[in-house]
Amino acid sequence: MKKNLIRTMAIALGLAIAAPASAQFNLGKAISAGKKAVQAATLTDAQMAAYVKESVDWMDANNPVTPDDDPYTIRLKKLTDGLNDVEGIPLNFKVYRVIDVNAFACADGSVRVFSSLMDIMSDDELLGIIGHEIGHVAKHHSKNAFRTELMTGALKDGIASTGGVAAALTDSQLGQLSESLINAKYSQKQEKEADDYGYQFLKSHGKNPWGMVQAFEKFQKMEAEAGASSSYINKMFSSHPETKERIKRMTERCTKDGIARPAESK
Repeated sequence: MKKNLIRTMAIALGLAIAAPASAQFNLGKAISAGKKAVQAATLTDAQMAAYVKESVDWMDANNPVTPDDDPYTIRLKKLTDGLNDVEGIPLNFKVYRVIDVNAFACADGSVRVFSSLMDIMSDDELLGIIGHEIGHVAKHHSKNAFRTELMTGALKDGIASTGGVAAALTDSQLGQLSESLINAKYSQKQEKEADDYGYQFLKSHGKNPWGMVQAFEKFQKMEAEAGASSSYINKMFSSHPETKERIKRMTERCTKDGIARPAESK
């Protein structure tokens, strides 16, 4: 049975390993691990792209992607019409039919939206989330997070570039890397950058950036009223106590630009 990534727990990018004081230090292994880390750190853009593509392909093969004639796919294609690329990176969109409320974007421009998120979001709100996720791609947050996971894997599992050719990944490694793409968490600065870029991206493509504010407000309300939680709410807000300030700042920007707020979703 294929593994469903969405229902697994998020893994930590950094692992602390404690060893007894009496353990013998193996200099050869330490040098080897350090060499692999350097190799991972100096992966070329082409090798990075190959790893990202392999991970995205693995996710698409191991999760239920809605077909072209599915209402979810039809809705997403209609909403993202005209959103073809960002900073020269071609965008592609797919829906995973899963129970978690989530969405993510990868360094190669692959944007994946979960059906359960679509169920609770209006069109404007959904576009707001997509714009925000695209902001992470444009600002290279997604790429840097993926590189960090590769480096961690290089130290832990020996993923490295050998002779200029990217080492092949095992199924287990692909699962771990793919999960890191889904559950990537960003700093307050990165979230702000993604907000700002997403706002301008949506505006420049004739989409209403108020949807980003409304989506944030909806998540905040869900969490406050029902104690609702999801991986997306957690990664977006749990470590960001200034959520109200983010909403306020984006609201002021929409107002200053004279953009009308769309009607509230039911």
